[in-house]
Amino acid sequence: MGVCMGDATQDTGFDLVVVGAGIVGLAAAYAARCQGLRVAVVERQARSVGASVRNFGFVTVTGQRAGEHWRRALRTREVWGEVAPRAGIAVLQHGLCVLAQRPEAMAVLEAFATTEMGQACELLTAAGTAQRYPFLGQGVGALYSPHECRVESREAIPLLARWLQEDMGVVFYWNTAVQGIDLPVIDTSRGRLRARCCIVCPGHDLNSLFPEETARAKARLCTLQMLRVKPVQPLALPAPVMSDLSLVRYEGYAALPQAQALHARLLQERPEHLRQGVHLIAVQSADGSLVVGDSHVYDGAEAPFAHAATDELILQELQRVLPMPGLQVLERWTGTYASADDVVFKSSPAPGVAVGIVTGGTGASTGFAFAEELLALALA
Repeated sequence: MGVCMGDATQDTGFDLVVVGAGIVGLAAAYAARCQGLRVAVVERQARSVGASVRNFGFVTVTGQRAGEHWRRALRTREVWGEVAPRAGIAVLQHGLCVLAQRPEAMAVLEAFATTEMGQACELLTAAGTAQRYPFLGQGVGALYSPHECRVESREAIPLLARWLQEDMGVVFYWNTAVQGIDLPVIDTSRGRLRARCCIVCPGHDLNSLFPEETARAKARLCTLQMLRVKPVQPLALPAPVMSDLSLVRYEGYAALPQAQALHARLLQERPEHLRQGVHLIAVQSADGSLVVGDSHVYDGAEAPFAHAATDELILQELQRVLPMPGLQVLERWTGTYASADDVVFKSSPAPGVAVGIVTGGTGASTGFAFAEELLALALA
């Protein structure tokens, strides 16, 4: 996947050119091929190396912003279910367990369960939680959601790209930078392409193409820290796990009135976690290791240096929720995504051109549905 799969040395015609091979770009290519369009994907790197391969691979439905974005997550989970087996992508976990460690958190979960988004979710008592999930730390109850699924991002994204090329007929131009778009012409560092439409999926690169458009998103860059850890004693985690800190970050919970009391208590008990934007997601990989995180620091540029103190905050929360003495850290890394008050940004700076960014850090969870919106915008 690291070599250029096409050579734009002469005018080459497509119905659609997609700029960017992250999850949104690949999803746009898939949506277009489902409509029978001739599609090319242009990516300036040798492979996908951005936020799409550095995340949990956790397709999170429960807790997304209510309304349109929650529906995007439902649709995206549905498409993952269609695409994953065809592309050879293993779905490693299903569902979600949110452990309530405080009565205020349980009140949030109880309120959430009464909303539209709580449909099919199950509230567990403290005793019920201990019986079903005996490996969890102390809690007052939990919410189980059946809606989620989890893939290994660093494997899933390359597999998706390979399947789109080999089985779906998408042409890929790797190591190729797009230098200008004036349809039907797309100028690249390897030559000229021609297309009826173009979808630009820049991720956190807000300055290369249509910077005047992406500036309208009013986005900052969010840098996060994540880890892969290995339990000394084998642990079978049937579903991804979240905790109280997640309930004041994910808008589907945090927007509920009951979340105010939880936030006030966490300000007293976990002020540094809140300051660093730390909450807990723990997912399990095929080898038994866990991917855990994460933190959120916002600035005008990516923060290139990770801090051991922030990793320690994440590990502290992990040990409260999943006590595992002697845990070994296998990997540490940072991720970056564009963040704004809205959860997505899309615009059409010229006829036939759509620009789209997931600005809420939920590309894996909502990217397939959002890409369908971008395709409709480009074809309008």
